[in-house]
Amino acid sequence: MSSTSMTIKVPGKLMIAGEFAVLEPRHNLAVMAINRFVYATIENSDRNGLTLHDFNLQNLKWEYNNDQITIRTDDERVRFVCDAMTIAYTYLKEKRINVKPFHLSIHSELDDASGIKYGLGSSAAVVTSVVTAILKEFLAQDPTPEIVFKLAAISHVKTQGNGSGADVAASSFGGLLQYSSFQADWLKKAYLHSDSITELLENNWIYYSSKPIKMPKNVYFCVGWTGKPASTAKLVDKILQLKIDNPVAFQTFLKSSDEAVANFLTGMDEEDFNLLIRGVKQNRQALATVGRHANTWIETPLLRKLCDLAESFGGAGKPSGAGGGDCGIAFMPTKEKAEGLMKAWEEAGIKPLTLQPNSHGAVSLS
Repeated sequence: MSSTSMTIKVPGKLMIAGEFAVLEPRHNLAVMAINRFVYATIENSDRNGLTLHDFNLQNLKWEYNNDQITIRTDDERVRFVCDAMTIAYTYLKEKRINVKPFHLSIHSELDDASGIKYGLGSSAAVVTSVVTAILKEFLAQDPTPEIVFKLAAISHVKTQGNGSGADVAASSFGGLLQYSSFQADWLKKAYLHSDSITELLENNWIYYSSKPIKMPKNVYFCVGWTGKPASTAKLVDKILQLKIDNPVAFQTFLKSSDEAVANFLTGMDEEDFNLLIRGVKQNRQALATVGRHANTWIETPLLRKLCDLAESFGGAGKPSGAGGGDCGIAFMPTKEKAEGLMKAWEEAGIKPLTLQPNSHGAVSLS
């Protein structure tokens, strides 16, 4: 065992471009790890314990029986942690590693102090922190980010039942990523049909890909919060319903999103600010249009204001993630224009967040 106590620090995320389209096979999304974190501390103990500071749950007892962690509480909010512990523990058991009792405590700074959700991917970061802490504590060698990502993705889909896994990728790898999803339905089936978690890790995750993108020096990144949390699951359901109700509109959206993301990624890669901005504007347009067709607000009035202000200052903005509230992002050509924009946002009732890209995924602090 490594030490008496170790703390893991895991970044949250912001979706940058390609939302909703990523839920279909082989469509790219850009996702960014940001400098707000979840912390998981694991320490040797004479009995198993769990503390979730943000839910005010202290010293919960837990045990591992029949390939399953059971946490002694009726509080539903422990489900993500419970499944993450189960997946990590089972993986170690398959490797014939003896897991001694430990106490795990988790603290998040991804939501506001009052518990308001900003949409920074807190459940994914929590799951990634749990998996990383347990593996780093008991494996002889540090796990690769890829193994952490895959175990955390299995666990997150097991609990949530859907999602692209892009938030898990940002938390595991860090930085800015070009990502295409493993597809939740594929992963659920593969999990059910695998004889072991080790076998599932070694499988070919046919749809999944992830690679780092470099952020150009001459681009300034801004994040604004509209003061209204959004339900990603509900918005996703509405957009996926459009695929059934109006397949032509849905296919048009996929095509528009692909073109927007391709321009954004090429603009990033070639440090071509105009192309990058065009990609952001096209993606904003594609999301607003698909929202109208699906009869749902992706670009709420305040998100529209956020984007329009970014354009008036010579940059471009769009909703981040599923829209319907939460955060909007903007890319600006100069520091002065970025500062001007954030001031204008504040005057319009939009809260600028001091978020910046975080180059690392899950790391150990001790």
